Amino acid sequence: MRNPIICTLLFILILSCKKEKSANNSVSTVETENGIQTCTATLADAENIQLFPADNAWNLDISGKPVDAYSTNIIAGFKTWPVKADFGSGTWQGAPIGIPYTVVCGSQQKYTVKFRANGYDGNYGNESDKGPYAIPLTTAIEGNGNGDSHVIAIDKDSGILYELYNASVNVDHWEASSGAIFNLNSNKLRKKGWTSADAAGLPIFAGLVRYEEILKGTIDHAIRFTLSSSSVYPGFISPARHMVSSTGALHASLPFGARIRLKANYDISTFSPHNQVILQAMKKYGLMLADIGTNMYISGAPDARWNNDELRELLRVTGSDFEVVKFKQP
Repeated sequence: MRNPIICTLLFILILSCKKEKSANNSVSTVETENGIQTCTATLADAENIQLFPADNAWNLDISGKPVDAYSTNIIAGFKTWPVKADFGSGTWQGAPIGIPYTVVCGSQQKYTVKFRANGYDGNYGNESDKGPYAIPLTTAIEGNGNGDSHVIAIDKDSGILYELYNASVNVDHWEASSGAIFNLNSNKLRKKGWTSADAAGLPIFAGLVRYEEILKGTIDHAIRFTLSSSSVYPGFISPARHMVSSTGALHASLPFGARIRLKANYDISTFSPHNQVILQAMKKYGLMLADIGTNMYISGAPDARWNNDELRELLRVTGSDFEVVKFKQP
């Protein structure tokens, strides 16, 4: 026989969870020896976590670094392409716009991941962290499971980042083409030659534009971006660890891990305050090349609070407004 007091408490708890989700928060349910407890973790909690040490490549101010000798030649390959925010509010082709993430507590249940190939991509399990992964089975999948299907979870208590690529849920576990686990308190890179949930072997979350950062008024890291194969050199430089069979030519393309930055004299004063935050980060921390894709697409997380019309202002900025930060050819 059910205890009416317990049933009432559980009903209130369910309502509370629904309220948290509607407030753009994520809720994790954790089983303990004492029964079921609810641990609440919000997207905003991620902004209270140090995303890698201050001297990590993602967090370095590169505004004063010298320009690469081949900058003009490299930029020529995508100079007319506009900056496109590959994130926003609402949906595109039925799926949220951008790469979603969730935040969990240290007590979050962990799940096994079966690495496999499917019709979209191969099996990179031999280059993946075996896990288990503290990613709830209800976590949003990029594109609702179409395309790259990235899945991201951040443990706010332990400072651990979990990421999967080409992921799907199979009853009681995850399946994916590849996965990576990052200690956000460490500068340790992946093994040389290993991919991650990103082609370059980089963490994805570290380079996402997140609405919570806009509320803070500052983005304090490099932003993840993509270029087409012809503009990507088949190699990588630190902090990237992996390369693909791209078609870019020597001194006319960028290896994974390389950065470009918005020119210091580019006038951002006519842009909206929100876009000025993004553009200022492009000047100070730059864009880091992480994957093959459409030229000058910058990555971010979906959020109902984004103004898509406002984000389209960024289309006024083109590749020609950037310069390549000097790098050592791999």
